[in-house]
Amino acid sequence: MTDFRAEVGVIFNSLVARIGERSPQPRLHATRTAVEYLGNPQQSCAIVHVTGTNGKTSTSRMIEALCRAHGLRTGLMTSPHLRFVNERIMIDGAPISDEKFIENWRDVEPYINLVDADLVSNGEAPLTYFETLTVLSLAAFADAPVDVAILEVGMGGEWDSTNVADADVAVFTPIGIDHAEFLGNSIREIARTKAGIIKPGSIVVSSAQEPDAMAEIVTATQKMEGELFVEGDGFELTSSISAVGGQVMQIRGRAAAYRDVPVTLHGRHQALNATLAIAAVESLFGNGSRPIPDDILSTSLGNVTSPGRLQYLGANPPIIVDAAHNPHGAVALATAIREVLPFEKVWCVVGVLDDKDARGIIEALDPAVAGVVCTQSHSDRAMGANALSDIAVALIGASRVSAEPTLSSAIETARSMCGPSDAIMVTGSITLVGDAISLARTENWT
Repeated sequence: MTDFRAEVGVIFNSLVARIGERSPQPRLHATRTAVEYLGNPQQSCAIVHVTGTNGKTSTSRMIEALCRAHGLRTGLMTSPHLRFVNERIMIDGAPISDEKFIENWRDVEPYINLVDADLVSNGEAPLTYFETLTVLSLAAFADAPVDVAILEVGMGGEWDSTNVADADVAVFTPIGIDHAEFLGNSIREIARTKAGIIKPGSIVVSSAQEPDAMAEIVTATQKMEGELFVEGDGFELTSSISAVGGQVMQIRGRAAAYRDVPVTLHGRHQALNATLAIAAVESLFGNGSRPIPDDILSTSLGNVTSPGRLQYLGANPPIIVDAAHNPHGAVALATAIREVLPFEKVWCVVGVLDDKDARGIIEALDPAVAGVVCTQSHSDRAMGANALSDIAVALIGASRVSAEPTLSSAIETARSMCGPSDAIMVTGSITLVGDAISLARTENWT
């Protein structure tokens, strides 16, 4: 019997041996050459392209669920993964199988090698990890085949490898400061790079943005002769109320008003993401002229999941994970802790990668948490627990901060602090959330 899982592991190891996501190459020609060798698989289906700073993955998942509920075959590319690389390539709502992952890799590998050789001969770096995964994803979608592909930008937009695809609908979640070393130190610079996903004739839907960000989106839309619809004007969330298992929303969409829409994700930020997803799908179908039927809304958003986003992993005490990894995401998480989660106190287990704004993350979480246990994930990019603790102590005081070298010991420390109505929140990096999900399975937290 073939051990597909082991072979996927071998392929994954060959991928991670490439230039990693921490060092993206600001280029598009390398990925474009690879997909041209493959016959441009990105042209085989409709494209919804999603960029922004926070909320991209959840919004992408909701768009995918809405499209699938319409009867379309869907492809979804997101990043990073929490446990297995297959999670990045979803076909019809499920991670690509090990067998199909291997089959598609065997199909594209000769062309990857050919592009690598061309690049090296020209004095350039070979295809990066993310560039290679993008090529593999697009090939897998064409092979399936899918009717619509939802592509989450890895970083920025203009030179992100996913930008070899031309967006029928370009989606912008809220834009903030992140990856400043690659995208720029101002909202305007970052938004200008992200607006590169807007292509000739694209329909553009955007969350409410800071003025500088919106100015860049407007400029790019006009330059590409697209159509722009913005939250607050073109569509809006009129209300959201917490309910068992999520929340219930009232939404003014592009095509219709929607009442009592359920979504199985917590927090106002997720209600806003759902509103944006609805506007995107309305735009894909009839450019906003076709309302989404109520049964499709209930089937899709009422069952959608976004692993690692306010996800409950255990009880007694409740242990929740959230992938907030920058100050903007931490602000949204802090708001959800104060306004949505039904606990007397929340104790936060935090681990941050060393290229992230640890100070900004701790400052954002401070008003919402009783204390912080600093730790670190398995990633070689993880900031050490003691270094993170030093930052936290300087910001919120030694009495509310402790440090533990492993996630397991950090969870035990947080458990010892919890009262009968308290909970534990694990956050700060996606790698730490992935570690928590694995630990929950190993230790049977549920």
